[in-house]
Amino acid sequence: MSTSSGPARALQAPEVAAYWAERRSYLERIRKSPEVRQRFRREVVIYLARRLLWSFGFFPVFMAFWVPLVLASFNPVVLASDLIPLLQDFVNSNPEVQATTLSTLAIAWASVGFFFLIFDFVLTPFKSPYEYEADVYMRAWEQLNHDQLPAKV
Repeated sequence: MSTSSGPARALQAPEVAAYWAERRSYLERIRKSPEVRQRFRREVVIYLARRLLWSFGFFPVFMAFWVPLVLASFNPVVLASDLIPLLQDFVNSNPEVQATTLSTLAIAWASVGFFFLIFDFVLTPFKSPYEYEADVYMRAWEQLNHDQLPAKV
């Protein structure tokens, strides 16, 4: 360890504390703003709808068509000739077997959807409008207070 980092760190601590104190106070102020609050709610609804549609709409449907197409060597004629007997067997089966088949498909769809939903939440976290507004404000605050900050910050 070098001894020069101690005084430099002691000089930076008040500026860093002032930055975070200003950020906290700005976030408290904008949380009271009805426009930002409404935009936050709208962004949450859009984010959740997008994640749900993507996870339960696109991925299970994509996998339901892509995997059989790959197994059929990308030949739709082979795919159709393999699926037609399965569909005929399904239609000709008794209602109990049909119900079991449909519930199995629903469970498979839901499990694929939930897997991708969790995966999607991890990969694309929610970006709050409050944090965006605070970032913009703090960039302006840094520009205004640039003279007061040390040279290495």
